[in-house]
Amino acid sequence: MQPGHFVEIVSLSLFGLLPIVNPFSVAPLFLTLTADMDERTRRQQALNACVYGFLILLTFLLLGSFIIDFFGISVSGIRVAGGLIIAFIGFRMLFPDPHPAMHTGAASDQRITDVSFTPLAMPSLAGPGSISLALSAAGRMQLQNGSPFYLTYGAVILGIALTFVIAYFTLLAASYMVRFLGRSGTDAMTRIFGFLLICIGVQFFLTGIASFFRLQVN
Repeated sequence: MQPGHFVEIVSLSLFGLLPIVNPFSVAPLFLTLTADMDERTRRQQALNACVYGFLILLTFLLLGSFIIDFFGISVSGIRVAGGLIIAFIGFRMLFPDPHPAMHTGAASDQRITDVSFTPLAMPSLAGPGSISLALSAAGRMQLQNGSPFYLTYGAVILGIALTFVIAYFTLLAASYMVRFLGRSGTDAMTRIFGFLLICIGVQFFLTGIASFFRLQVN
């Protein structure tokens, strides 16, 4: 493979995936979910979310065809499941528990505060769109340029990694808004984005249903 071809595949992977991962749209969700955390914990959550997102896409890139064939999962099913998860999280943000139960112990605290895998990594950063792109990207590029298998996949993996590096710094930049919003501002933003998440989740659900039945959804 020529160096130019390798850079081209990395660029195609990065610029094709970045708009779908869209860390700028995930930043407000990250902001509201981590508003009560200290700076160190917030940074760790951002790092974990991006690492998890990278590993999810890497898994589907390398093993996606086997996973989908083995479990009989379609991309439509992934969209529907992702939509249900997003809508559920949106409902919890829009209608928070007015009397949260008291939890004690390190395990409970970790369970309450760890939002890095769900909903940040999946289905926000590594959602149905990015997963479906990871499933098809390397194989399609392999057919287009005839480059060696391992170099093609290596370039795609590098493109995915760069995407999540950008996502990490985007989430960190969003965390600086916490000091300007305050508790009341954060609560208002949480409810607003909770409503938006419900809308996004419903749209994911309808798109998945329409794709499965080959219907048209506006």
